[in-house]
Amino acid sequence: MMKKNIGTIDRVIRILLAVLFVVLYFTNVVSGVLGIVLLALAAIFVVTSILGICPLYILLGLSTGKKE
Repeated sequence: MMKKNIGTIDRVIRILLAVLFVVLYFTNVVSGVLGIVLLALAAIFVVTSILGICPLYILLGLSTGKKE
């Protein structure tokens, strides 16, 4: 099992950004290719927040979680 590398504040920010991206898309503020990209990012942010693991952080050697 992978070690969690996303802290609570990071999770909250990711969820808030995901909600913002979805609202922007469904209110037609953003559309087209950019809208689809933002929806994909929103999905990634939600999944990584739920799992507590960010593959990009692993590649970069980063962690916003608690030190053990």
